[in-house]
Amino acid sequence: MHQCHVTKINMASSRRPLVCLRSGIWSLLLYSVYTHLKLVLAEEVDSCENLRLGQYLCNDPKINKDTQEPENCTDMTAWVECLPAPNISCRLSNGTEFRFSGEEVGFNKTIPCRNVSGYSYKVAVALSLFLGWLGADRFYLGYPALGLLKFCTVGFCGIGTLIDFILIAMQIVGPADGSNYIVDYYGARLTQLSITNQTYRKPHLSL
Repeated sequence: MHQCHVTKINMASSRRPLVCLRSGIWSLLLYSVYTHLKLVLAEEVDSCENLRLGQYLCNDPKINKDTQEPENCTDMTAWVECLPAPNISCRLSNGTEFRFSGEEVGFNKTIPCRNVSGYSYKVAVALSLFLGWLGADRFYLGYPALGLLKFCTVGFCGIGTLIDFILIAMQIVGPADGSNYIVDYYGARLTQLSITNQTYRKPHLSL
């Protein structure tokens, strides 16, 4: 009986290192998980400028009535104020972390704008439609030679008048100085698409 009791004590003492080893492994595993989660959470608290869509709302830009472009438009870019959503935490430009309530400005976002120099799209279309046969549209856009030629030939016998009206209406022909038309900010603006060697082309799937 005494020998059996000694055997049980020896078995219990031999299991202690295994229990300690298991507890050490679990502690190390939990610590590594905690460290990983801490790093992930730290990465999520990133700069406010790196917030994803839906995590912030940008205000509409203030539009200049004369140019119909944002008031702070310079070098074809402008900026608007963006407000992070409520309970969003991110880092400001000075590096401090801040938790927003939805009413504070978190960062400024750049938006594209256009270079205009006073040529109205509505005026150009109206001149092309009613006085195009006299070359008034070309004179207005800064093409005096073509305007004089249209005046002398009565709009190339009407053919040139029709062609110019289509080109101006589609905004293919613009001001001679390379600027853009003044178009209402929420109006009918056209964007020309072009294909270059850098354009990505989706390969056709073979049937």
